[in-house]
Amino acid sequence: MQDLTPQLRTRLSRVEHIVGWFVGLATLLMLAGFMFYIYHTAERKGWLVTKVRYFTLADTAAGLHVGDSVKLMGFDVGEITRIDAQPPGDLFNVYVEFTVKHPYYGYLWTVGSQARVTAADFLGKRFVEVTKGMRGVPTHIEWELESRSIAETRALKDLSQKYLAQEIRQGTLNTVVVPALEGALTLEVLDQIEALGVERILITDKREKKKVITGVWDDLAGMYIPYGKDPGPYWLAPIESPALTERLETLVNQVEMALPSILVLTNQISEVLSNSSRLLLNADTMVVSAKPAITNLALISGFLTNGPGSLGEWLIPTNLNRQLDQTLSAASSVLSSSETNLATVTASLNETLLNVAMMTSNLNAQVQSNDQILSQISTAIVDADKLIQGLKEHWFLRSAFKEKETNKVRTFRRYLPPKLR
Repeated sequence: MQDLTPQLRTRLSRVEHIVGWFVGLATLLMLAGFMFYIYHTAERKGWLVTKVRYFTLADTAAGLHVGDSVKLMGFDVGEITRIDAQPPGDLFNVYVEFTVKHPYYGYLWTVGSQARVTAADFLGKRFVEVTKGMRGVPTHIEWELESRSIAETRALKDLSQKYLAQEIRQGTLNTVVVPALEGALTLEVLDQIEALGVERILITDKREKKKVITGVWDDLAGMYIPYGKDPGPYWLAPIESPALTERLETLVNQVEMALPSILVLTNQISEVLSNSSRLLLNADTMVVSAKPAITNLALISGFLTNGPGSLGEWLIPTNLNRQLDQTLSAASSVLSSSETNLATVTASLNETLLNVAMMTSNLNAQVQSNDQILSQISTAIVDADKLIQGLKEHWFLRSAFKEKETNKVRTFRRYLPPKLR
């Protein structure tokens, strides 16, 4: 460097500055790329997302591995973190712990959410699938919890925005009277809770949602408890389907048990086929022997249906057929003449009815024109009766109207004893 000229020294120092800036910029770019990779890896694996621990129990760990994904409605929502054996004598054999990421743990409720261990492929691999809850309350919440007395709660201005974060139970059977998160609090609900002897209640406000989990549901206490640093996993009821290998083994055992019966059945089918072939041969022989009888039957049926000597001529001879024709011809002529006479009688009857109608119409016209004829006839009849009565009283004609003795009714007086008179 001492042998270099001042101009070369100046140029060399500039090159050193440029190289230093280049190395520093490359280092910064490498660090930025590394941080970007770490961020996307953490986002993909859920390192920066809130996760909730759950566990379930199974009969076998076949097909399950730590790190396998957990599914909900077809989505990857978490992964298996621990698989271990249960203590000897326990009802279940395997302990399976897994995590569920935000916000999918909001679909898991106390009623309806279960952990189903089912087959994933035909090679024996299985996976854990959690089901969506239908009723109850969410297992974990992100709302702030507040413990207040009944009086303090009643004095809140935004009471209609508050919800009960616990169940109000009654009696030795812990019958739920007021369920949790059922609806906004009202004064009537507070009066009902106070009447049950409850002094303090746990409430929450769904408007104030936190970025962390604030409470986890406790089934025994019937309320949400604060979510601590290590609250422990939440239990989900298991639904386990047998592994594919177990199903195949069961199927093979059933086939082995049914194989002797299948062989017996095939032998019986073979015997039935051989008997059927012999029967067909015998049937062919019977058909050949029955051909002359069938031919004769065809000839007889032809004679019975066509030409002389048919079945019709056997049943109705020629002379009977001729007599039937004559009878039917005479009946036809009688019917035709009867129709003619009936038409004549009908025409004369029609004329008679017309004449009667004309007579009644004339009589009606006479009566309408002489409206006093009925009273005159009645007066004439009364006068004639008076005349007859007068003639009966006349001395000269009295004997003409004298009644005969035979027409008189003779009366007899019945004799009665003196005591009965």
